[in-house]
Amino acid sequence: MKFMSICFISFFFLFFFSLVLFGMGFYFIMNDLIYFIEWEVVTMNSSSIVMTFLFDWMSLTFMSFVFFISSLVILYSDDYMHGDYNINRFIYLVLLFVMSMMFLIISPNMISILLGWDGLGLISYCLVIYYQNVKSYNAGMLTALSNRIGDVALLMVIAWMLNFGSWNYIYYLECLKSSIEMELITYLVVLAGMTKSAQIPFSSWLPAAMAAPTPVSALVHSSTLVTAGVYLLIRFSSSFSSLLNLMLLLISGLTMFMAGLGANFEYDLKKIIALSTLSQLGLMMSILSMGFAGLAFFHLLTHALFKALLFMCAGVVIHSMKDSQDIRFMGNLSFQMPLTSSCLMISNFALCGMPFLAGFYSSDLILEMVSLNYMNIFGFFLFYFSTGLTVCYSFRLFYYTLCGDFNLTTFYNMGEENKNMIFGMMGLLVMVILGGSIMSWIIFPTPSFICLPLYLKLLVIMVSFSGGWFGYELAKSGLGKSLISLSVNNMVMFLGSMWYMPYLSTYGMIFQPLNLGYNSLKSFDSGWNEYFGGQGMYLMFMGLSSINQWWQFNNLKLFLMFFVMWFIVIMFMLIM
Repeated sequence: MKFMSICFISFFFLFFFSLVLFGMGFYFIMNDLIYFIEWEVVTMNSSSIVMTFLFDWMSLTFMSFVFFISSLVILYSDDYMHGDYNINRFIYLVLLFVMSMMFLIISPNMISILLGWDGLGLISYCLVIYYQNVKSYNAGMLTALSNRIGDVALLMVIAWMLNFGSWNYIYYLECLKSSIEMELITYLVVLAGMTKSAQIPFSSWLPAAMAAPTPVSALVHSSTLVTAGVYLLIRFSSSFSSLLNLMLLLISGLTMFMAGLGANFEYDLKKIIALSTLSQLGLMMSILSMGFAGLAFFHLLTHALFKALLFMCAGVVIHSMKDSQDIRFMGNLSFQMPLTSSCLMISNFALCGMPFLAGFYSSDLILEMVSLNYMNIFGFFLFYFSTGLTVCYSFRLFYYTLCGDFNLTTFYNMGEENKNMIFGMMGLLVMVILGGSIMSWIIFPTPSFICLPLYLKLLVIMVSFSGGWFGYELAKSGLGKSLISLSVNNMVMFLGSMWYMPYLSTYGMIFQPLNLGYNSLKSFDSGWNEYFGGQGMYLMFMGLSSINQWWQFNNLKLFLMFFVMWFIVIMFMLIM
């Protein structure tokens, strides 16, 4: 890497700011500090435009994680996007993306939140369509239009908050539950959070956004775009009514379950990880709706670390496989790419909740809190079954990619010579191993004592082991006439396509308007309108002009008749 290249300069500054912000976040949480900074942008005739920034341990820690991951992603991109003529434009887009996220994190004001929110939506569209092919354009449009629903909800919140005197939501959190007029704001904010975090029924855009370059996926689907909705809901969580919490719990639980099922039927490497992100977002949302906002934030941070590493490893594998993403073509990678395979497995184990890795400290605590709290059997089933599905698709991925035979007919020279990609992965690997325990000690200095019966304590381990075993059995089942999925093809199609949600979001939304447009074109534009309009008028004027032409033909009798007629008319007028 050149020391004066844009990648190195961006990496250095982002990494430096990440360390500074992490230190400040640690200081703020130890001393229980919250700072409001107000910047008066312009004052005119006693009317002032004021920009407000909120600095507390949550915003500072989250910013430090976003900076840390984005710095390593930019370092990784220097090799991954090597040979791209527009790499500077790509880095500028990523930096703008991070800046929009900063706006969102430190704003207690709905106007500046909308600036960051819309910035994320616009730049994510630019990044998804980066490769400029038909698939990318379709995915980008689906992403942008799904997120527009949330943008409109935030605009309605801004309009509604005109009734209350200020756009600083932080002042109204306690009284948002007091009246129906105020409660409307929380419902609209939850709608916005659901679109950004791809909860049912807005889930189809998240796997589609995998059309973006892999470094973008590592940043977008770990710590920025998809977590923006969760972060906003964490800020608003104290104002949610019990009915809203119940509704959010149901939707997020079903999202978690649906994504876990879908990932077990998927063969695209990046889409499996995207569905895994969707499942984890459902987990964050559901524990948030149970009233544990701190726990949801903790899982948001740990998930950002291991998911970014997982995408980076997937990028190296795709690079080495000459841009093939189908896991059925992979196999035996542990011998050919030992370092990448080790990183992939450690991040996979962190996702499964392997003890003492980052994911364990948050997901295990979440499941034990679920067991400890009042929860009906359906919600309990969704939580634990989804955990089993997570381990299941992780082991299926592990078996397909790292074990077995190499399934491509052509043998590739699969080296690990891209040192910047390796450095980026190594930086995240350290945090995946150590980050969970460090953040656990900082955020929860007093350990939670959860007293449960033995069978509930062992339930998490039992579910994880059974999920892993099932994933292994699923992966090694041979292709042939005895394959079960062929006999239940309709069910496999339903479960593997996210409960037909992509079809509902695309064909389901567009079929009736297109059909209406076709029928109106056929019956009106090319039918009656044509008969009475263009063609009808053309035929009428052609007939009239032919009569006129016949009338004005050089006929002596006609001219004499006209002369006599006009002579009589003029004489008559003179006499009168």
